[in-house]
Amino acid sequence: MTTDRMKVAVAEDEPYNLKRLVRLLEEQGCEVVASFEDGSSVLEWLESAPAVDALFLDIRMPGASGMEILETGKALPPVVFVTAFSDHAVEAFDLAAADYLLKPVRADRLAKCLDRLRSRTSMTAPAPPHAARKVTRYPVKAGEGLVFMELGRTTHFEVEREIVYAHADQRYQTPWKTLAETEQYLQGAGMIRIHRHLLVRPEAILGVKPLWGGRLLVTLPGGIELETSRGTTARLKERLGLS
Repeated sequence: MTTDRMKVAVAEDEPYNLKRLVRLLEEQGCEVVASFEDGSSVLEWLESAPAVDALFLDIRMPGASGMEILETGKALPPVVFVTAFSDHAVEAFDLAAADYLLKPVRADRLAKCLDRLRSRTSMTAPAPPHAARKVTRYPVKAGEGLVFMELGRTTHFEVEREIVYAHADQRYQTPWKTLAETEQYLQGAGMIRIHRHLLVRPEAILGVKPLWGGRLLVTLPGGIELETSRGTTARLKERLGLS
């Protein structure tokens, strides 16, 4: 993410609100590279792994809701939910959303949101210096500094109250606040999202068991058991050669 001209995408099913949000973002110096009026179009667009700094998502949209998009397990840029309903706020932050804007979006509130997005990026660990480099280690906090943990020792990552923890024999705090940031750093390492708050290394999976509702119970070393979400089960089965 750049600190001068951010590239963003917007999804909003009401044409007037879409046009207004695009205008406000452009007035704040953002480049709106894509806009959508339904969730299905967003999902299709995400398949191309677009390089954007933030995704502004309406929560209630035809095709797929903003919540459902965030639960798909896809690697996403920081997500800002935009909605007329304040009762989704707790769930949004449980999903590690970067921010939550109420309609009608005010210019001053949007400015604060963009500042927050920039500050989040400045606090995260840098990406590997070469895009083709195979990631085998990642940073975890140690006192006032960082040490590097071997990815091969790691079973999974989880996000809790805007802190991402790594599990490698014990739990370690990473510099990241969202799983999207974790996925970006570990890009190419083969990690897979099994739930909105869980990122797993497939090679660490010892077994799976079907659960009610189309979900799976995943077994990891140390007797750890994690549940997949319905939206990510098919992707995990495909990855494990079970579909």
